[in-house]
Amino acid sequence: MVISQISCPGGTVYTIIPGDTLFALAQRFNTTVQAILNANPGLDPNSLQVGRMICIPVAPGPGPCPGGFTYTIRAGDTFFSIARRFGTTVTALQAANPGVDPNRLQIGQQICVPARAPAPGPCPGGFLYTIRAGDTFFALASRFGVTVQALTSANPGVNPNNLQVGQQICIPAPAPTPSPGTCSGFIYIIRSGDTLFSLAQRFGTTVAAITAANPGINPNQLQVGQQVCIPG
Repeated sequence: MVISQISCPGGTVYTIIPGDTLFALAQRFNTTVQAILNANPGLDPNSLQVGRMICIPVAPGPGPCPGGFTYTIRAGDTFFSIARRFGTTVTALQAANPGVDPNRLQIGQQICVPARAPAPGPCPGGFLYTIRAGDTFFALASRFGVTVQALTSANPGVNPNNLQVGQQICIPAPAPTPSPGTCSGFIYIIRSGDTLFSLAQRFGTTVAAITAANPGINPNQLQVGQQVCIPG
């Protein structure tokens, strides 16, 4: 029975001619045999009828790809192999291609390969850490005894809300913590907006005295949550 009308939204209606095979059609229209079968329920790939109209689906195109580039799927491609080839991650590929099924990539389909995650800059006194699934700046700060603010300062250009598995970041050295036994005054916990000058004014001391009571402190990089000794 020859079908006279079919529904093929977003695709191409094609009429079978002698010699056609689904494999040849898939190559000609940059799609896959499975995609054609999915678009034509009941179609027998071993008994194509000359004159029958079938739907040739169109591989979905990528959306906007800011900072990256468009890549055309080839035979054997997987998100894992593409991620390794272009120095990105499977997670980043999935985020850049919503609606694309990684398990059903089609030859000729276009996807967005996002820009590489920014590499960390120098990490003096700290170490490089590779992001794993589930990591957040808050969790990392708690694990390594630093603050979220310190992590953010050590990784300019890194978006804490879009960490990528495999991305490397700098874990800075923990801020020096004064010992209560060596502090002749009292221990103060740094809050947002604090400076040594404002602390000196607030507690009736000097910047030089606070600096001397806290060897190794960096007055220009106070961290929220950091403990300092306010001398008596």
